[in-house]
Amino acid sequence: MENRTEVTQFILLGLTDAPELQTPFLVMFTLIYLINVGGNLGMITLILLDSRLHTPMYFFLSNLSLVDLCYSSAVIPTALAGLLVGEHAISYNACAAQMFIFAVFATVENFLLASMAYDRYIAVCKPLHYMTTMTTGACACLTIGPYICGLLNASIHVGETFSLSFCMSNVVHHFFCDVPAIMSLSCSDRHVNEMVLVYVATFNIFFALLVIMISYMFIFATILTMRSSQGYRKTLSTCASHLTAVSIFYGTIIFMYVQPSSSHSMETDKTASVFYTMIIPMLNPLVYSLRNKEVKRAFKKVVEKAKLSLGITF
Repeated sequence: MENRTEVTQFILLGLTDAPELQTPFLVMFTLIYLINVGGNLGMITLILLDSRLHTPMYFFLSNLSLVDLCYSSAVIPTALAGLLVGEHAISYNACAAQMFIFAVFATVENFLLASMAYDRYIAVCKPLHYMTTMTTGACACLTIGPYICGLLNASIHVGETFSLSFCMSNVVHHFFCDVPAIMSLSCSDRHVNEMVLVYVATFNIFFALLVIMISYMFIFATILTMRSSQGYRKTLSTCASHLTAVSIFYGTIIFMYVQPSSSHSMETDKTASVFYTMIIPMLNPLVYSLRNKEVKRAFKKVVEKAKLSLGITF
């Protein structure tokens, strides 16, 4: 326990140590963050304002936008600060807090995608029972559950990581306090801690993936029996957005967390981390809006109302 107090802060090396890349990266990632904030806040606002979007699917989608906004906001400002000042110091407690917030919302997204897959399964395979199955209570449970799992998972990750001793280097080869990057700095035996985290991450990811895969097995089986080409296309269009989000999210998460931190390459981890902390939260609202006629219709309605209120006629 005494050794833990020897490190009072960590030094985040940031996205790059090449001075000539810092300004371009700062501009690029600032734009990405602004698109991320605008897209996710816009999606939440559209769903709140348009009564036609007050359905279970869009309730889950609004929560997904909230989660994307929260976990990217826990990371991106720190990364941008590092690009502005170079090496960025973060206190021991602030590092633990950042790790906790990120782990909470990343885990929530993991299970929320599974809830959304179940919602699509009911909508496609049992359409006549959809409104009686996806009640307000059921939607609340399918949403609150991921948040509870997120809190539990984050507590385990942060507890296992910060129970280690940090008595040597405090230089983190990353742009935020991610579990593998911090754990690799420990001067105590971390084998048991690593195995606990790998097993927990593996269970979380593959349980959610199992729910998603089983849901889509039934969905595709139902699609193949459809006689209406219009119904076939509409169902595929509805599910395509979710499948795109699932593929991007799980591809990077499995790469990052279902292996011990000792086997990680920090430069490779940085690239993967940029993808799931910055790119995915920006892409999700674009993926769901560009492929969704109802969201486009709601957006046009809001724009028209804004034009009328401002007295714009063109």
